[in-house]
Amino acid sequence: MTIKPMGSMTVEQVAEAMYALVKECHGKRNLRATDLTKAMIDKIGAESCDKQMCKEAIRLLVDGGRCTYAYLGGSYIVLPPETC
Repeated sequence: MTIKPMGSMTVEQVAEAMYALVKECHGKRNLRATDLTKAMIDKIGAESCDKQMCKEAIRLLVDGGRCTYAYLGGSYIVLPPETC
């Protein structure tokens, strides 16, 4: 999988920012993929980060094992149980 920079942010940088947000909200609030996408676009800006880049960043986090999907009446992105 080739990861390319889009604008001034790379997918890895967006993934790091998403991971920090998930870690910060852990135990307080469950975040959906759309919540993460909206938060990153608000934080970074639409010109540097778009929905496709956010999808790739989420995929990078989940495939890398840093985050997992949990189903609690809806799909949420959470830290894996062993990380907590």
